[in-house]
Order: sequence, then structure tokens, then C-alpha cells
Amino acid sequence: MNKDYVLREIDKLPEDLLPEVFDFIKFLENRQNRENISLASQILSEKAFKKIWDNEEDACYDNL
Repeated sequence: MNKDYVLREIDKLPEDLLPEVFDFIKFLENRQNRENISLASQILSEKAFKKIWDNEEDACYDNL
């Protein structure tokens, strides 16, 4: 599936449904943004948590 196909399908819709399509597009964008922020947060936190996760005292828990 490509953008042209989706655009052709949108062109078939009545005008009064376009706001609903737009709302759904914005929903998808927001969901993607939340996922990107979550992933970036995990990556940025990794270095800080590495000191906590990798230590000799708690090594016995690594195999659980």
C-alpha cells in the first residue's frame, strides 16, 4: 500500500467525513510521537541505570 492509494480512497469519501479522517491521522501521529518519546527516554536513562544494574552486590539477581 502506498500514499497514492490512500489518497485515492480519501478522495472517494464525502466531505463531511474528512474531519474524522483528519482526527484519525492526528491520533496516529500522536501515538507515534509517544512511542518515540518513550524509546528516547529509555535510551537516555540506560546510562544512568547501568550503574545501578551492573554491580557486584546485586550480581546474584542477574540470573533470576
